[in-house]
Amino acid sequence: MKLSLAIVALALAVPTVSYAQDSIAVVSTNEYPNTFSSGSANISPFTQKSKRFNDWAVSFGAGVPLIQSADLTSIKNGNGKNLFGYSAYVSIDKAITHAFGLKVQYDRGETRQGWFNTKDSAPDMNAVGARTQYDAISLLGDINFSNLLRRVDNKSTYRWAIHGYAGVGALAFRAYQKDATGQSLMSEVKPFKLNSLFGQAGAGVKFKVNRRLDLETRLMYVYTGSDEFDGGGAQYSAINQREEQVSDNFFNATVGLSLKLGKHESHLMWHDPLQEIYYKIDVLANKNQDIEVCKKGDADNDGVCDDWDRQLDTPAGARVDGAGVALDADLDGVIDLYDKCVTVPGPVENQGCPLTPTEPSGPVIETATNMEGIEFDFNSDRILPNNTPILNNAVNYINSSNATYTVIGATDTKGTDEYNQKLSERRANSVKNYLIKNGVGKDKINAVGRGEKDLKYPECDPAEKCPEWKNRANRRVYFEAK
Repeated sequence: MKLSLAIVALALAVPTVSYAQDSIAVVSTNEYPNTFSSGSANISPFTQKSKRFNDWAVSFGAGVPLIQSADLTSIKNGNGKNLFGYSAYVSIDKAITHAFGLKVQYDRGETRQGWFNTKDSAPDMNAVGARTQYDAISLLGDINFSNLLRRVDNKSTYRWAIHGYAGVGALAFRAYQKDATGQSLMSEVKPFKLNSLFGQAGAGVKFKVNRRLDLETRLMYVYTGSDEFDGGGAQYSAINQREEQVSDNFFNATVGLSLKLGKHESHLMWHDPLQEIYYKIDVLANKNQDIEVCKKGDADNDGVCDDWDRQLDTPAGARVDGAGVALDADLDGVIDLYDKCVTVPGPVENQGCPLTPTEPSGPVIETATNMEGIEFDFNSDRILPNNTPILNNAVNYINSSNATYTVIGATDTKGTDEYNQKLSERRANSVKNYLIKNGVGKDKINAVGRGEKDLKYPECDPAEKCPEWKNRANRRVYFEAK
């Protein structure tokens, strides 16, 4: 019987050890994020190296069992005298969280009950004594009430803890009875049979001696589920009819040690997350820490850190927006730093101011009608809303003139020559169609595309050499008179 229980205890313990830590075997690779992760890139698999706490322990101890509810008891005010047996236990403990763990426990002991110790002779003909040798294996849940109920502002040293235990298992026993005629075996229950199931529950106190060792004491109440455990004989024997209960139950008071396994300083059951959080908050509250900004500096000294500056070569003195891009209030392609007419669009060659009108010959000059400065987004031929006032002025200007005009489209140098040629033609035709739709005669206007061969800023070849505002100015449409 002893060998059978030991084999089963080992069989229960080995799978538990195998799956002691979280596993990532459900995925095909160790790369994160994956299907089973939260999707955040700032995560990693839980491994032995990432553990902060020990979570395994081995416990052992000894104590005294006292039958309390039976036809023969170990307590004087029951059906017997004060008779003390013995018990011992060993368990493998696994902490699941800081407040809950599991134990696989083996118990062995002997209870003594009745009116005399069976080692002694019967004092008279009517005296009955009994003893029960038992072996048990059980799975116990372990609740750390101290971690559940401890105040978060309790800054005292955490060395005492109250635990609650409960679980079920298999109980095997041999019950002997002795009277004046001698001693005999009254009942025997083999392990792992239907009638061997039992339950136990109780509480205990632990004291942390050091990082490796805990001292613990427990008081457990064992429900055997058998009316023959006390040695009273068969269920309907004369002794077993003294009391109406159908289960012979007993208390088991023990004292033991718990050896915590692992290389870390602290065990999970002695860790209080709330205490740690509040401690860190207190530390941060009392700590003056300088916040480092602009780790990459500000190369163009425009007041916007290079970490989020979209234009790293802003001219000195230029006003910029929140992204570090030089401001161009009138959107004429001349930044405000160089624009002499900040609020009125004008060509670059006139420092951003409108030109006085002349007779149209060669490139069309601008007045307040502003027939230049029609720009486009990158890789687009869509007319931007802010260009419609310019085009509406161009309608009036062209209709009032006797000349015919060519709408010329241009691009920056990004992309291939062939693609830019087609893109410039689409831009020119887009403007031509807009003008015709709004009243310009078809015989007064045509459209051509010059691709990247007609740059307002020739130095922007390649485009990576120039700031974005110059590339945007190269992506334009303008007019020439014939």
